[in-house]
Amino acid sequence: MTVFKTATAMALLMGTSAMAEGSLNLYVWSESIAPELIEKFAEEYDVDVSVDGYTSNEDLLTKLQAGSSGYDIAAPSQHFLRIMIDEGLIENFGADKLEAYGNIQEAYRNQWWDETQEYSIPLAYGTAGFAVNTDQYDGPTDSLKYFFEPEGALAGSIAMLSYPDEVVGAAQLYLGVPFCSEDPDEMKRVLDLLMAQKEHVAAYSSDNIAGRLGSGEVASHFWWDGEVVRAIADGAPLEYAMPKEGLVGWIDSMVIPKGAPNRENAIKFIEFISTPENATIEMNYYSHSSPMTIIDADKEFTEENAPALYPTVPVEMSRTCSPKAQDLVTRVWTQLLQ
Repeated sequence: MTVFKTATAMALLMGTSAMAEGSLNLYVWSESIAPELIEKFAEEYDVDVSVDGYTSNEDLLTKLQAGSSGYDIAAPSQHFLRIMIDEGLIENFGADKLEAYGNIQEAYRNQWWDETQEYSIPLAYGTAGFAVNTDQYDGPTDSLKYFFEPEGALAGSIAMLSYPDEVVGAAQLYLGVPFCSEDPDEMKRVLDLLMAQKEHVAAYSSDNIAGRLGSGEVASHFWWDGEVVRAIADGAPLEYAMPKEGLVGWIDSMVIPKGAPNRENAIKFIEFISTPENATIEMNYYSHSSPMTIIDADKEFTEENAPALYPTVPVEMSRTCSPKAQDLVTRVWTQLLQ
């Protein structure tokens, strides 16, 4: 956990009578929020801010379902956001009445995961696919075939995420199986593909992907567009594939968990980070595209220097599946990892 204390709170620790105006506890994707924005918010609003990170929507959902998380803001992806609304896990904080709502780009307002936009304000969007280390592999990347049926330098040298979300979606795109399929035969094809691929998978892990891929420990890794952009900016020899079958899309949004202890500070932060100025800072740090109105002149990642953020292939957004379809996905993943 990272903790940012305001000058006032630091004074309190030093024995003065000053008091911070409460706390704010974030539970968000690891390293997703710009540290300078956390510090800026803490100073401007005199609030102690703590940040915990997760690496999967499943981890977040489990935490909220357990109740009394103590967190004030979380950032689920769209299909998990829909589950959280339906299960009563997050607050209706009237997001559509905030100034932040007016800063959402039109294309990202009132979508199926939050039709009335009362529960969420979007933070970032992007895609999931595969990246290759170009020092290890210089072959074609225009099809998911090279990842799911690896040959040559990719054989035995690829890595997957540690959970099924998006990975199974990519396999479905490759096979032409619809997302949220309730057909056992279709999902058996997905399992067969992943089982055949398994002998070439060096790791199923969602941690230390940058190190594993950038160091050449593996030649290819399932990953997210923005993380690849950030790694390339840091000097890693990587390429994000644009497979003709398409990419799996996602959009993460800020929500307030039910019973959040610092609800008003959460709303202040959501308003704060959603202004054009701060949304631009956030995009430049996180390296994923922003669904908010940003300052184009200050945007660091463009189509020319970060093509991964500007897909040239179809993008299929992950869906909220029926219990029957989700059970088939769980069965595929459980059998794969046995």
